[in-house]
Amino acid sequence: MTEKPSVSIIIPCYNEQATIHKLLDALRGQTYPLAKMEVVISDGLSTDGTRDVIANFQRYQSDLSIRVVDNTAKTIPAGVNQAIRESSGEILIRLDAHSMPIPEYVERCVSAHLEGRGDNIGGVWEIRPSRETRTAESIAFAAAHPLGVGDAMYRLNAKPGAVDTVPFGSFRRSLIERIGAFDETLLANEDYEFNTRIRESGGVVWLEPSIRSVYFSRGTLYKLAEQYWRYGFWKFKMLKRYPRTLRWRQALPPIFVIILAGLIVLSLGVTFARYLLALQLFSYFFVLEIASLKLVMKTKKGFLLWGLPIAIATMHIFWGAGFLWSGILSMFKHG
Repeated sequence: MTEKPSVSIIIPCYNEQATIHKLLDALRGQTYPLAKMEVVISDGLSTDGTRDVIANFQRYQSDLSIRVVDNTAKTIPAGVNQAIRESSGEILIRLDAHSMPIPEYVERCVSAHLEGRGDNIGGVWEIRPSRETRTAESIAFAAAHPLGVGDAMYRLNAKPGAVDTVPFGSFRRSLIERIGAFDETLLANEDYEFNTRIRESGGVVWLEPSIRSVYFSRGTLYKLAEQYWRYGFWKFKMLKRYPRTLRWRQALPPIFVIILAGLIVLSLGVTFARYLLALQLFSYFFVLEIASLKLVMKTKKGFLLWGLPIAIATMHIFWGAGFLWSGILSMFKHG
């Protein structure tokens, strides 16, 4: 019988006291032999009780190897690369401190690699709220809705096959040696850039729906806005390098924000612009309300009538604004 390959779970982490224990519990409950697994957490010098939670888990659950290293750079790609350097597994599985993989997660990742399905293999998210509030629940629904994420198949009902990108991902250590590590100059979208390099080198990024994990979305609109501003800002920088990777869904939020901002300015002195602004906002929120009404009828959660449109609008506006601001700064820098 062929010996199972060793696996390193790579986790960048910062101030994740609320969710890190759920992740560690899920890893200890994996069907893959714990003796063949190690967990390497690259912590960005957390200031909450994250380290205490991890230490307490290690104290009472010593059958799972867990190691914490300091991520002094305090960025996600630097943390991922550092954890990879500190790890020893043949197969690397990147996870997030906001995630909770199903018990078969590691086993299915390894099986997919042994079957040669792809160079980077990932699965789908089941998105749940990180808090027990209506706002947090609205954000979770928005983060899984087609109007919120477009054609991001890892958040929708997906079929197995080659895709542009997957969340987290699992890959052999030899892949890093072949195409290089994660780009530490990109503070977001580093996973998409990594997957772009895989595809451009002739490799395959594979989505396997049987590989599933729970992802805990942001709990407040402020955190959501901050997250999507960062996504948009760094997406522009990534697209400057790989303009061919631009997808239609990524162009819509910046266009929407440009038109919205332009009409707001023009409406201060032009009457016709006020009508156009009103028409844009009415059309936009009408579509969102129709989507919300369908979801309310399905879930019986009336608060989604206002919660879903606000959450999706926050995602669109801050992603688009972050993207445009990054472009403006780039023009001034090279102007």
